[in-house]
Amino acid sequence: MQTTINTSSFITDDFLLKSELAKELFHNYAKAMPIIDYHCHLPPSDIASNKVFENMTQIWLYGDHYKWRAIRTMGVDEHFITGSASDKEKFMKWAETLPFTMRSPLYHWSHMELLKPFGIQKLLNKDSAGEIYEDCNSQLQKKYSTQNIIKYFNVETICTTDDPTDTLDAHQYLAANSFNCKVYPAFRPDKAMEIENGIAFRQYVEKIGEVTNHSIKSFDNFLYALKCRHDYFHEMGCRLSDHGLEVLYDADFSEKEIRQIFDKAISPVASTLSAGEIVKFKSAMLLHFAEWDWEKGWVQQFHLGALRCNNDRMIGNIGIDSGFDSIGDFPQAAAMAKFFNVLDKKSKLTKTIIYNLNPADNEVFATMIGNFNDGSVQAKIQWGSAWWFLDQKDGMEKQLNALSNMGLISQFVGMLTDSRSFLSYSRHEYFRRILCNLFANDVVNNELPNDPKWIGKLIQDICYFNAKRYFNW
Repeated sequence: MQTTINTSSFITDDFLLKSELAKELFHNYAKAMPIIDYHCHLPPSDIASNKVFENMTQIWLYGDHYKWRAIRTMGVDEHFITGSASDKEKFMKWAETLPFTMRSPLYHWSHMELLKPFGIQKLLNKDSAGEIYEDCNSQLQKKYSTQNIIKYFNVETICTTDDPTDTLDAHQYLAANSFNCKVYPAFRPDKAMEIENGIAFRQYVEKIGEVTNHSIKSFDNFLYALKCRHDYFHEMGCRLSDHGLEVLYDADFSEKEIRQIFDKAISPVASTLSAGEIVKFKSAMLLHFAEWDWEKGWVQQFHLGALRCNNDRMIGNIGIDSGFDSIGDFPQAAAMAKFFNVLDKKSKLTKTIIYNLNPADNEVFATMIGNFNDGSVQAKIQWGSAWWFLDQKDGMEKQLNALSNMGLISQFVGMLTDSRSFLSYSRHEYFRRILCNLFANDVVNNELPNDPKWIGKLIQDICYFNAKRYFNW
């Protein structure tokens, strides 16, 4: 394997920028914009403690199911992925895998993350791995704590993803001991909807009761306790909720039915809920959450379309969120329209972002948002950035093109990391380069006027100002 080739042979200052105008748009307009990361999975405790990672494996490979899937594909034993192998052994297996990921976004992301912030220009492979590992480890120890990484990437605002039972102690500390970045919680109540989980749901109900110091014996008690947590999140600066769902649930129900379903679910006498009962309960909970968000002026987010936990054997051995999820092919349009329509008829539809995981549904999502933009708020309903498996060059371009064709890309709130890694902020640069190149291509093809100043303004709006306005930051 060649070890003398370095990343500067392809990740140049003009990486992904195919024309002089694309270069101008990126370097003069997009590059310097601060980052608003309005949805991520960074642990707030790591930010509050200004954590210093011991090595690259801990910051780069722990919890990164994108990389885990690639390493497994190479036939590497789980011992070197999520098992008990040493951190250095795990890094070496990733280094051996990376050259085989060419044409995967992992190849771009990994080398961009080595370049920034570490300044590593060598290609990572089996031969260069040892030197790169030690160099990066040294830099992590000396200068790249979590807060310093956030400062390096010019991150202005971060929204983490937090369960209603979370204490938010880290957020409390950050609010009182601020650094250059504002860090807010986001309300993610998915476990409060997972009534099908039997014992786990009952344990969650008990935990909500403990956190709020309320005895939960009925559905009304449960709602009250959750509303207390929603209120507390608001006091702590939260202005967003988030849900990870297959679809938006839209079953018809009565309050009496929901109370009976809840009683059945928490009863110590084991009983099985029907599929219809489960969907009715989820539908009721979603509407309650949506109305609370509207009352407080929050933004609600819906990540839709993932088919999760497909490999029972591996999930049993390793746990969830470990790389065994995929794109689902759920019907989205009718349920989404009905859910939003119910809220809209009550004038209780708050600002909303929907994220699509199935590229076959891109145009469905692009057209759905236009149904509920009512002139009360600029771009009230948003189609969020390309998500998860679509968070790569082709997926981003398809999302941006569909949004351009059927909506207004000029009003788009732009990129987020949706990541557990502090090094993922390179993805904002990746997105910005792709965005600038897309606009520039239209000018080069005489499909848009050659007006860099105006197009540059739109670029800056998409990269930063639209999100700042939308979230009132």
